[in-house]
Amino acid sequence: MTTFEFGEENPVAPDEGGIGQDGELTENSSRRRLDVRTEDNVDDDTVTLGRIRQVLKSVEHAVYEWNIAEDVLHWGDNVGDLLPVPDLSLLNTGRGFASFLDSDNLTNRYEAVMNSGQSDEGEGVPYEIQYRVFPHGRNGHKSCWIEDAGKWFGDENGKPIKAQGIIRLFDERHQREQELAYLSSYDPLTGHMNRLRLSETLEEALKTSEKTRQPCAFLLAAINNLAMVNDAYGFDVADQVIAAVANRIKGKLRGGDTMGRYAGNKFGILLTNCNDEDMRIAAGRLDEVIRGAVIETDVGPVSAAISLGGVVMPRHAHSAQEGMVRAEEALGLAKQRHMDHFVPYEYSSKRESLRKRNVMFADEIISALNDRRLRLGFQPIVDAQTGQPAHYECLLRLVKPNNEIVSAGHFIPVAEQLGLVRLIDHRVLELTIEALLSAPHVNLTFNVSGLTATDPSWLANLKALIQSNHQIADRLTVEITETVAINDIEESTKFVSSLRDLGCRIAIDDFGAGYTSFQNLKLMNVDMVKIDGSFVENLHKSPDNQFFVRTLIDLAKNFKLQTVAEWVENERDVNLLRDWGIDYMQGFLFGAAQMELPSVPEETVKTYEETAKPQKRLIVRHVANS
Repeated sequence: MTTFEFGEENPVAPDEGGIGQDGELTENSSRRRLDVRTEDNVDDDTVTLGRIRQVLKSVEHAVYEWNIAEDVLHWGDNVGDLLPVPDLSLLNTGRGFASFLDSDNLTNRYEAVMNSGQSDEGEGVPYEIQYRVFPHGRNGHKSCWIEDAGKWFGDENGKPIKAQGIIRLFDERHQREQELAYLSSYDPLTGHMNRLRLSETLEEALKTSEKTRQPCAFLLAAINNLAMVNDAYGFDVADQVIAAVANRIKGKLRGGDTMGRYAGNKFGILLTNCNDEDMRIAAGRLDEVIRGAVIETDVGPVSAAISLGGVVMPRHAHSAQEGMVRAEEALGLAKQRHMDHFVPYEYSSKRESLRKRNVMFADEIISALNDRRLRLGFQPIVDAQTGQPAHYECLLRLVKPNNEIVSAGHFIPVAEQLGLVRLIDHRVLELTIEALLSAPHVNLTFNVSGLTATDPSWLANLKALIQSNHQIADRLTVEITETVAINDIEESTKFVSSLRDLGCRIAIDDFGAGYTSFQNLKLMNVDMVKIDGSFVENLHKSPDNQFFVRTLIDLAKNFKLQTVAEWVENERDVNLLRDWGIDYMQGFLFGAAQMELPSVPEETVKTYEETAKPQKRLIVRHVANS
């Protein structure tokens, strides 16, 4: 039986052994050696060493020993397979081997051993490095990457006198690492920096500007019609447009300017030594080069246009993140102002105050969600003929730690901007179901955001809650705004269908504010339309609104849809609406939202009344003090 032991301590003179010129492993290896103990005969040694050489060759590894004092390199006999140099004798010295290394390498074996700054205490000092080799010399075209790992050993003072190690090729791995490194900093479509690298570059430029007191500018350019290109021609053509726009922008930049892909349709441009006027000129130049000519694609010419927003730093921003936020704000304004293709960031005390307010509300919303300080207020929706509550709309309220109550209009817009509205809608759903379970005598309605209308997790949550409490479905009406409904009729129809399958009723809120046709309402199969309060408020004073509202009510009847008039606040409007056949009314005239649902008095009378639908519906009428 043969055993191999690597690394036994057995110091010997440097010339007593090592790896021979013919590649044979000798008995001694100076301080570290390979001992082959044979229980049979010398022939076994030869067979075993041959197997070791074969293994090293098959896994593309080559061993070496470097006598530093004499600068003599001994290699395993397969080094020529890894490093196909024309003359292997050139690798017999450390200096000769170094002549094949790339001069741009960050490190090499000599540096790793001689300049490690460590001392050998008797166990050897390990090293592991990677470097590039030109087997045919530095003027050759072919190169390979080597991983070099080993240990160096010192003299009595701990200084290097010898190194033993092993090398292997890792071209494929190095290529993968280089590709990953590239993708971590650059956009594969355009070849320009990605957002992360762009941010780092912007931070560096900002520091330079502050040091030299020379301003720089950051521009954001957005391709305006990319979504239309996607829809009309597909993503491949849109990618061609993105790449072409990037190339045109790059072609108009100065030598010291840089750019990167900021987002799907946005590019970030860093302009060094650039003031407000320079930024304006640069933006005009970029806008002109994009609009000036069509872009040739696989499907033919496609026109493109951009909007630009920019900020001068450090005057208006003291960090890369702040600069990007400022440029985003300016770009948003440029998109709103269709005649202004470029808008520079300008300080606005009103905007700053609003931003601070938004930040405060964002913190408050998160805190309220965590502390369960989101509550519901319940505003009655009364039967137009009886004046008695038929439904209650759930209106969201935020209760501050000091018990101050904040209405949804003050924080929902912020929640929508910050992407918090989904969390809020989930909480509102839970609160609404709790209210239905605690008050079996009421019907409730509540509104969901546009994001929630396409959120499968919200719908799954509603389904689970209803399956656990079958009795609540027919007392629940889900409201979606008209603008949300018309944004995507197909998706809205699917959402409504899912709600109806669960047994819920559906209402279109703020009807009249958008451009939905009654045909679309019929297609979506909703139950109710709530006429936008802006048409109902002080209805008796506006003949135009009277004509509009009366027409809506008549059309709704023809489509067998129930109607609700919002913002009803005086008796004259009540009489008009009742005469026209409105089904329900809602407004401060009938009561503001209360934080508690009314209890059912003992003398509650249950009656059946005919509604706009052919079937009869149970109405809970509150008699006395309701």
